[in-house]
Amino acid sequence: MRNFIRNYPLSLIFTIFIWVICLIPIPDTPLSEVHLIDKWTHIALYFILSSIIGHEYFSANKRAQKKTLPQQLVLWEWLVPVIMGGLVEIVQATCTNGVRNGDWLDFLADGIGSTLAFLIGLVLVKVRG
Repeated sequence: MRNFIRNYPLSLIFTIFIWVICLIPIPDTPLSEVHLIDKWTHIALYFILSSIIGHEYFSANKRAQKKTLPQQLVLWEWLVPVIMGGLVEIVQATCTNGVRNGDWLDFLADGIGSTLAFLIGLVLVKVRG
């Protein structure tokens, strides 16, 4: 566990950040008037999370074999954040007493953000060869 914390500190901090902001009430701001701002926020958060995970994974596993990189990218940089996004939406729908509500489109936006980071990660793996 200590090794995991040492290798993935930013991923852990950003994951906690996402959980906190997704469970607290969000006040209205001037940005609330921007069309689909909530979805764009989800895309950005999960793009950043997946990118951080990918970066820290490669930093911690510099000698990872090229054959296993795409499978590991799918698991850590894409699947884990997407699952977390689904869990956040379920918790919002069931455990926030109506303060926040789960939304399938938010979950879709989470997946879009993680997918974009994953695709960029794949391109970087190929380019760095």
